[in-house]
Amino acid sequence: MNKIKQYLKNSVAEFNNVTWPTRKQAIRISTIVFIFMIISAAILGVVDQLLSVGYKFLLSL
Repeated sequence: MNKIKQYLKNSVAEFNNVTWPTRKQAIRISTIVFIFMIISAAILGVVDQLLSVGYKFLLSL
């Protein structure tokens, strides 16, 4: 039981040492992630379409 109490005490102490980003930093990071997600989705969509066309071409041979 003492180990659990010590673990929880240490967890709370670590949680208090966390440096949270400012609102401006959080918005900037979220924007970067969103843009990267959109670009990745577009690239994967194009690759998917190309593979689909290639697959249909191979089936038509």
